[in-house]
Amino acid sequence: MSISRRSVRILGVASATAALALGFAGNALACNISEFSAEATCDGSDGVITVTDKDASATEATITVFLENNGGDAKQVGTAQTVKGSKAGVTVSFTEAWQPNATYRIHVKASNKVDEDITPNLTTPSKACETESPSPSPTPSDTSPAPSDSATPPAESDTPTPSAKESSSTAPATTTDNAPSPAAGSSNLAETGANSNTGMIAGIAGALVVVGGGAVYFGMRRRGAANGR
Repeated sequence: MSISRRSVRILGVASATAALALGFAGNALACNISEFSAEATCDGSDGVITVTDKDASATEATITVFLENNGGDAKQVGTAQTVKGSKAGVTVSFTEAWQPNATYRIHVKASNKVDEDITPNLTTPSKACETESPSPSPTPSDTSPAPSDSATPPAESDTPTPSAKESSSTAPATTTDNAPSPAAGSSNLAETGANSNTGMIAGIAGALVVVGGGAVYFGMRRRGAANGR
C-alpha cells in the first residue's frame, strides 16, 4: 500500500508544527535575564537592595551587586547570593546603606543560560531612609548634694558646756506630788528655830520698860514735891 504524496506532505507539516510548538514552549521555560528585576527599599532606617527572580524553570541563579562610581565598580555589596525563581517570584535582599540617587549594577549568572547584568542599572530613590529620631534628653536632676546619713558633729566651742550635774543643781526642783509648798514664814522659823526664847525675852524687856518708866515718874513727882516746900 503506497502512501500518497499528499499524505506525506500533511505529516511533514504536522511534524514541523509540533517542533515549533515545542521550541516555543522550551524558550518560554528557559531562564532569561528579563525575568530578573531589582529595587532599592528601606527596612526601617536600614537600606535594602532587593532582587526578584520570576524564572518559572527554577534555574539556580547567582546574584551579585556592585556599587557604581563613574562607570566602574566601587565596591561589592555583601556577598553573592543564590536563588531559584518561580512564576510568582522569589526575592533575595542585600543590606546596604545606600545614598540617594546612587547607581548599582546587578549581575545574574544562571548556569549556561544567563551571564549578564540587569538593565538598566539600579538607581536609588532621591530620598534616603529615615533615621530613627533620637530619644529625648533626660531632664537634669537636682545637683545639690544629698544629705549624709550621719549628722556632722558640731564644732567644739571655746566655752565649756555645763555638765549634767551642774545643770541639774541650778534647775529648780520639781515636785512630783500635790503637796503645797512651805510658806516663807515657815522658812524663816526654820532658820531661827521655832522653839527659841524670843517671846520670853521680849516680855521681860517690856516689863523692864514699864518698871523703868514708873521709877522715872515717881522720881519726878518726888522732885516736884520737894521743890514745892
